[in-house]
This record gives sequence, structure tokens and C-alpha cells, in this order.
Amino acid sequence: MNNIKIYHNPRCSKSREALKLLNIEGLKIDIILYMENKLTFNELETVLSKLNISPIELIRKNEKIYKEIISIKNKFTDTELINFMIEYPNLIQRPIVQIEDRIFIARPPEKVLEFLSKNK
Repeated sequence: MNNIKIYHNPRCSKSREALKLLNIEGLKIDIILYMENKLTFNELETVLSKLNISPIELIRKNEKIYKEIISIKNKFTDTELINFMIEYPNLIQRPIVQIEDRIFIARPPEKVLEFLSKNK
């Protein structure tokens, strides 16, 4: 496995744990610090497409911006929701791990090990 990415938020314990599990496996990992370097619209569209989910499914429902704006109006287009995630990257579910062409939300982080064991 050569192409491994983790969309990582160092402040998130689940994201740190998933990264730790990948490191234990001794894999070369491309760490995407999306909180520092915001994802583009196209990058988020690609992630959503590979996850095969809608934008609302990638949004963390416990975040303040979700509770104060998104859940109240509740009638945003997919484009608007993607733009919210670009503007407020803390809305994005994490951690997201991409191994080769497969991508998944590693919650719980042990999903990383399950995926690796199935794809050795």
C-alpha cells in the first residue's frame, strides 16, 4: 500500500489515534492538515464521491455552527453545505482515511486496522 492519506485534525483524539495506528503499521502517510490548509470545493466533492455520501452526512452535528445555522434553516443545497465545510472545517467528520482508491471515516479509529487486515 503506497498511497495513504489521513485528513487529520491534531486536536481530535480520534484523529490522533487513527494516525497512531497507521504509524504503528510503518506505512508512509500523507497527512492532510485540513484545519490549517482548508480543502477546496473540488477536494471535498471528491471525498464525498468516494465516500458515496451526501454533504450533510459528512457534517458533525454537535458543532456550534451546525446547531446555530445549519440545523435551524435545514434547507441548504449540497453546494452550500460544501461551502460551509470549507469555511468551517471543524464541521467535517474525522478522521477520514484514504488507502489507495478507498476512503472511509475511521470512527472508531480501529476501522483503520480492520481495513488494513482485509487488504493485505
